[in-house]
Amino acid sequence: MMIMAKSSKRGAAVSPPIPTGSTGGLRLKYTLRCLVPATFLVVAAQGGQAWAEGDTYTAYSNTAQSITGDITMDDFSITFANGEALAFSSLLGDHFIVDGKSVNASVYKVETPADPELENGNKLCGSGDVSYVATWGAGEGLTEVAVFTGGKAPSSNSDMCASYIYQD
Repeated sequence: MMIMAKSSKRGAAVSPPIPTGSTGGLRLKYTLRCLVPATFLVVAAQGGQAWAEGDTYTAYSNTAQSITGDITMDDFSITFANGEALAFSSLLGDHFIVDGKSVNASVYKVETPADPELENGNKLCGSGDVSYVATWGAGEGLTEVAVFTGGKAPSSNSDMCASYIYQD
């Protein structure tokens, strides 16, 4: 036996027939068939591609301008002006010691340590493969990015091999 929904309004939406005695399996299939495309449309309308893109930072310090150029960075990687990138395997911390003071920061472990060649043939570190990257606020509208070599996660900026300042 089938139950049909009736509508008193002309042109109103009517649910599909649902068999009586059903456990709701058909209703679930119908709901999923409508829900999946609707979810895709919502994600697309909100700019789903923006999730894959990081924040762009403009090279501010002389070293950033001459070595890295502008960068794009998020919690998964840092990409330099020439397209070279370092992927992060994890976020290790949200505080860091800068010149003896604790600051809000992000400390990342690099997935595959490397010292990429960047602008003008310069290396990111110049003294070995970069294994950690830390970032913190460097003043109004500025972000500092420091790079580190070695197997032990840095706890301060004292052991960095290079740092670069960018405009947010």
